[in-house]
Amino acid sequence: MRIGIIGCAGRMGRMLLRTVLDSPGAQLAGGIERPGHPALGDDLGVLAGTEPIGVTATDDAAALFETSDVVIDFSTPAASLVHAPLAAVHHTALVVGTTGLAGDHRAALAQAAQTAPVVVAANMSVGINLLLGLTRRVAEVLGPEYDIEIVEMHHRHKVDAPSGTALALGEAAAAGRGTALEDAAIRVRDGHTGARPAGAIGFATLRGGDVVGEHTVIFAGDGERLELTHKATSRSVFATGAVRAALWCEGRAPGLYTMRDVLGL
Repeated sequence: MRIGIIGCAGRMGRMLLRTVLDSPGAQLAGGIERPGHPALGDDLGVLAGTEPIGVTATDDAAALFETSDVVIDFSTPAASLVHAPLAAVHHTALVVGTTGLAGDHRAALAQAAQTAPVVVAANMSVGINLLLGLTRRVAEVLGPEYDIEIVEMHHRHKVDAPSGTALALGEAAAAGRGTALEDAAIRVRDGHTGARPAGAIGFATLRGGDVVGEHTVIFAGDGERLELTHKATSRSVFATGAVRAALWCEGRAPGLYTMRDVLGL
């Protein structure tokens, strides 16, 4: 599988380059960065921290989609509005791990999925996707008498809050209770808030240091508390999952998929 990387010079992009180069069955097709980026023209092998491979970073997104079997995008939500149509035109599979996607971004990806396989996940980690399934099941079993709180912490540079993974966990908990997250979520608390509403799903966001990603789902009842926690200590888990999703796309019919499909959960 010829795999292209969007945002190849960023922290996640460099990790993806290394993972593709180390993965059997994968070939690095190319990598792009935004126009004017200082890494344009740099060898992708050097960006990955290995030997030069004779392929350099460019800003030509159309060429990347034309020459790749699948493209991995961990860049920005706005970029999906540009890249999703390219995936559709060239029938190139697309794996999106970008967080903070809004309605218009998801609509563009759904449109691309009519002519190409598109995998979208707030978190590509295998462990997190298992946690999503556990959260839904526990919420279903315990019922509304248990209060649900979701606590997440990330590095100081993360720009969106709560994290996409925290929101996905909230959606899993809401689904387990047979409700919609938008009807139950409490994302901000400040001042005299009064008693906690029954059935609410609360979020707490922490930022600091170089924390890769920590998520805990708390089910707090009378006399006991159950906590489900996942801690990522390296971005490699996200890169490994993304490349696994990319390889899974080989021969796949057009459609909108998630990591649950990739992992067969």
